[in-house]
Amino acid sequence: MSSTTIASAFDEADLVAKAKAGDADAFTDLVNQYERRVFRMAKQITQNDEDAEDVLQETFLKAYSHLDDFQGNSKFYTWLVRIAVNEALMKLRKRRSDKTVPLDEPIDTGEDVVAREVAVWEDNPEQRYSREEMANILDEAVQSLKPAYRTVFVLRDIEEMSIEETAEALDLSISAVKSRLLRARLQLREKLTRQFKRKGDDALAYL
Repeated sequence: MSSTTIASAFDEADLVAKAKAGDADAFTDLVNQYERRVFRMAKQITQNDEDAEDVLQETFLKAYSHLDDFQGNSKFYTWLVRIAVNEALMKLRKRRSDKTVPLDEPIDTGEDVVAREVAVWEDNPEQRYSREEMANILDEAVQSLKPAYRTVFVLRDIEEMSIEETAEALDLSISAVKSRLLRARLQLREKLTRQFKRKGDDALAYL
């Protein structure tokens, strides 16, 4: 393994500069550094391994073809994420005919989000379910979010990008990111509350 493969944030700029100068090995190191994260993010958005793999390939092909367009005003990974998100959303547009909420639906960022009353969990869900069951429940809940909300949630809460990086990657305002993130979290909490309550009631039926 080359020393550049274990690239720190400081090394990233150097690798990008070398890749832009025609160093294929430097670009390969960038691919090795980020491919798992890009694939994981793409799968969260597309909910499909095959589509996520296509997104991964297209993302790095486009990044390589348009390296000269990267001006270094943001992190390379943020720029990469923006390409990957666009590719993933195009996959959804082609695969689905979901007309309920367009992917580019404008979001009112005013005080329009009203939290519904959410039932209090009677006990800790982690005490009731195994770690694997919890992971599956959470994954299903995230996948049930509409794309506009799921994408923001994936970047911010799963990939742990900052609000500013998420806004830049999605070409949204910071207020729009915060609004979508709040809606995603509220919807997730509501879905998980219903899920745990339903499973709890089912379990009680067998006692």
